[in-house]
Amino acid sequence: MKILGVTLTNHLSVSEHVRDVTSRCVQSMHALRILQSHGLSTESLQMIFQAVVVAKLTYASSAWWGFTTADDRNRMEGLLRRGKRAGLHIGPAVSQIIEDVDRHVSRLSHKFRPA
Repeated sequence: MKILGVTLTNHLSVSEHVRDVTSRCVQSMHALRILQSHGLSTESLQMIFQAVVVAKLTYASSAWWGFTTADDRNRMEGLLRRGKRAGLHIGPAVSQIIEDVDRHVSRLSHKFRPA
């Protein structure tokens, strides 16, 4: 079942979702390499990588991250390592990004909680 773009199986597994997303991210990275070969600046490539690849990887992660397996997490981390080797990713690991987002959302929910 796909809910708001996140694929869940009847076993509450998100492995299919992770495979789909990482596959789409690999395609985006290929497009970035083409842009790089046409002379797009490293700064612009990094910005696009963040806006496209990292955003795809972490979309709605607060809802599904707890259902990931070690293989799912390794697949995602591997994608970012490939991005780092290509000079596209200069940020933290996926797990750190998701933890930071969760912390931020938690602070916001406490801030706007009704009295």
